[in-house]
Amino acid sequence: MIQAFHELTAELLAVLEDMTFAERQDKIESIIELIDRRECILVQIKPPFTDAEQQLGRRTMVLNQQIDSLLKLQKQEIQRDILEINKKKKSSNKYMNPYESLSIDGMFYDKRN
Repeated sequence: MIQAFHELTAELLAVLEDMTFAERQDKIESIIELIDRRECILVQIKPPFTDAEQQLGRRTMVLNQQIDSLLKLQKQEIQRDILEINKKKKSSNKYMNPYESLSIDGMFYDKRN
């Protein structure tokens, strides 16, 4: 079980390291699938562990730390893209309707009596 978990972790790391913007959606789907498969295996892993399994587990933990940092980077990129899209949308709306943000609540007071 630990060997299968390690192999899935290594595969997940390879997918994350090879990720480009153009293929991000396809890669995200495969990342989700790999994470789900890892979760199923992780539930089945039970002690006691042999020395070889413990060493493999340590190597897997190192890979998992790399995966965590790459996932955080991907999250930041996605958030940045969302902010950029929202800015473009807001800018486009201002261009299409430039008078939308003007206040029409003003009042005129005549001081003559």
